[in-house]
Amino acid sequence: MIPLKSPKDLEMLKRSGAILAAVMQKLQVALCAGMTTLDIDLLSAELIRKAKAQAAFKGYKGFPGTACVSVNEEIVHGIPGSRVILEGDIVSLDLGVNYEGFFSDMAVTLPVGKVDSAKLKLIDVTRQSLAIGIKQAQAGNYLTDISHSIQSFVEAQGFSVVRQFVGHGIGASLHEEPEIPNFGSPGLGPLLKSGMVLAIEPMINLGSWECRIMENGWTAVTADGAPSAHFEHTVAVTDKGPVILTKL
Repeated sequence: MIPLKSPKDLEMLKRSGAILAAVMQKLQVALCAGMTTLDIDLLSAELIRKAKAQAAFKGYKGFPGTACVSVNEEIVHGIPGSRVILEGDIVSLDLGVNYEGFFSDMAVTLPVGKVDSAKLKLIDVTRQSLAIGIKQAQAGNYLTDISHSIQSFVEAQGFSVVRQFVGHGIGASLHEEPEIPNFGSPGLGPLLKSGMVLAIEPMINLGSWECRIMENGWTAVTADGAPSAHFEHTVAVTDKGPVILTKL
């Protein structure tokens, strides 16, 4: 990953992140039981168009949707379609924006109506794990300081960290080096420097960390059928500490 070249680059990434955060906020308000995952996708596409940006996921390596919409046991890369969202489901929305060549990426997991306490705790722990990981995105730290902090917190709460999917660098393209695992020993990987931009995204399971890929070739689901949650922010490493570019 090439660090940001100028303050203007950071400002453009902030704009991209602000657009994405605003879109995600509107999706959170709209999400309700009775919608299909395709309904969410179509709304995502409309909101991004109105913001004069482009959907970063649409067509990426052949992905057919604007948004990844993953329900309950689906970890990531849920393809929008006819699945109806029900009361008691949890829904992960993962969305990317390209604004004038500057990319941002964000994910949230939301409860639909009355959700059981185990799912609510899973969502809360995953959200907290992202915040804990972001705190480690400091110039002078190592990449896996982020990874270790997430894993340590999550496993202490009795949940498991998905290993097959990881975070990534971002900026001039959607996926850049380095990969950012959500598990591992601290003090490894590249040294973090001001100007790096990272998409940090813990994916946490209620049961086993293992997963499988569905026949559609995209959607990852938990191997044991247990629910999964996913949170993500695009974060800039600066001399003053981490800056969340996709903060709501």
